Amino acid sequence: MEKENLYYIGIDIGSTASKTVILDEKTVVDAFTLPTGWNGRETAQGIYEKLSEKGYTKSMRCVATGYGRICVDYANKVVTEITCHGRGGWALFHKNSTIIDVGGQDTKIIKIENGQVVDFLMNDKCAAGTGKFIEVMATRLGTTLEEMYQMAEAGDALSISAMCTVFAESEVISHIGAGEKREDIAAGVIDSVAAKVSNLAIRFGLTGDIVLTGGLSGSPYFVSVLSQKLGRPVTTHPFARYAGALGAALIAAKKSVLVY
Repeated sequence: MEKENLYYIGIDIGSTASKTVILDEKTVVDAFTLPTGWNGRETAQGIYEKLSEKGYTKSMRCVATGYGRICVDYANKVVTEITCHGRGGWALFHKNSTIIDVGGQDTKIIKIENGQVVDFLMNDKCAAGTGKFIEVMATRLGTTLEEMYQMAEAGDALSISAMCTVFAESEVISHIGAGEKREDIAAGVIDSVAAKVSNLAIRFGLTGDIVLTGGLSGSPYFVSVLSQKLGRPVTTHPFARYAGALGAALIAAKKSVLVY
């Protein structure tokens, strides 16, 4: 009788998006993202159903992380975001670095040396410096996120200096009311978020290479603006959005790095 494959599942339930990574004994075999929605338990159930459809639940070991990790009642273990993002970041970049992860409602700065987290800072006080602010402002401007970045790249950034989301949104509304170009407002929104993230990172201190993970890592324009703000090149990876889920899957597999 043929032995069933054992799959190692990492689930990262964030505030806006939930990422899942599936490993076998060698490497990543699958990954997908679902919107978190209003109820983390429903999201966790939706992930399980998708895993089941793909045949991964027959023999699996699961580790959950993220904002809603306690909602994954079928997980064998729950692990903090910092640990999982550190493990996933090391697996993707495999170098001493400062990982900047811009999430939906928080920003994490994690220093990695020889695969270990040596220091970190997590800022969840200012949503105006997160991906959620860009998402809200894209809706306000009547555009998609992808179009938002395209418009921003074509614009000249207007000042959006407020540290609070409510006041920052008021500035955007004022710009709209004044008839400013959407491109310039979009550029101002991206510039504002990058400025807040870079200020946080610089105050904390930067060591090694600077790498970006999280949802904003998929925007070359944001990477470029953040590099300018930091005065240093920022690198990323096509799989960087899944860093937390990847780290969780690696912990489930008791591995530090991927084997290709």
